[in-house]
Amino acid sequence: MDDRLAQPISFDARYGAGHRRALVLGGGGIVFVAWLTAYLGELSRRGVALEDADRIIGTSAGAVLATIVGQRHLDRFGALFRVLSKRPGAIARLAPAADLKPSQQRALDLFQLAQDAEPATIRAIGSAALAAATPAGNLLPTSVLVALQTWRWPDDRLAVSAIDAYSGDRLALTRASGAPLLRAVAASASVPGLFAPQPVLDRRCMDGGVSGTGIHSDLVAGAERALVFPLAGALPEPRLTIRPDSLEREIAALRATGTAVEVRHARLSDITNLMDPAEVPAALALGALQAGEDAAALAAFWRG
Repeated sequence: MDDRLAQPISFDARYGAGHRRALVLGGGGIVFVAWLTAYLGELSRRGVALEDADRIIGTSAGAVLATIVGQRHLDRFGALFRVLSKRPGAIARLAPAADLKPSQQRALDLFQLAQDAEPATIRAIGSAALAAATPAGNLLPTSVLVALQTWRWPDDRLAVSAIDAYSGDRLALTRASGAPLLRAVAASASVPGLFAPQPVLDRRCMDGGVSGTGIHSDLVAGAERALVFPLAGALPEPRLTIRPDSLEREIAALRATGTAVEVRHARLSDITNLMDPAEVPAALALGALQAGEDAAALAAFWRG
């Protein structure tokens, strides 16, 4: 399909060349949304000018926060999320992940247990996602609208990743792509089995993490410097299409393009229950704590 949405994962392509500061926010469910919200908000309060990024990449949970940063609305979203954290039932309605039908569980299991990102593996997950009896396709874009409070792209700095559920193509969705913002962000966050693949122009798209990477840092390769926020460091075993050494190899490839990189990840005790609203308050507290520890070093790095 020649709609110019697909961008193969490639560090040699140096997609980020010419950019000075890049922000890369990875995927990880509603719990990682909470951690990122608190972490990025605390960095901002301590003088790390994240809004100075001239390239912002978001995947899944990170797609929501990438858009918030692009809007310069971290404070507003942080206040909203702290209110929601006291209402787990409201979070569960916005991002339902319980009482799954068998077809939903099959798609989710295929994703969670996937040990590689071979094209056949990705297409099998996509087929199961398309077949799953998920909630109505408009549910997730509506939840995204609650979070973003707008349907307009903030500017051209933002790109969110998604995967074509049929072909397995990696898509980099931007304002110039013509994809509606709410659909683009919802597509990036459409966990197979939990949410319906989203219609994006003439494609049906699922979570950007179904790709062997949760961060898509190749989209900033060649930038002067990049702050990268994956969910976790090395995994104990292959899962979610990601190998245990995938992050280390990806960051090494990014640095090899000449990009200076700082990486920070959540010190969550459990990354297997990332859609549990009960875990949100602890993730908020942990994010603020970690940001307080890291702010001085990251401020110096970001200023260059």
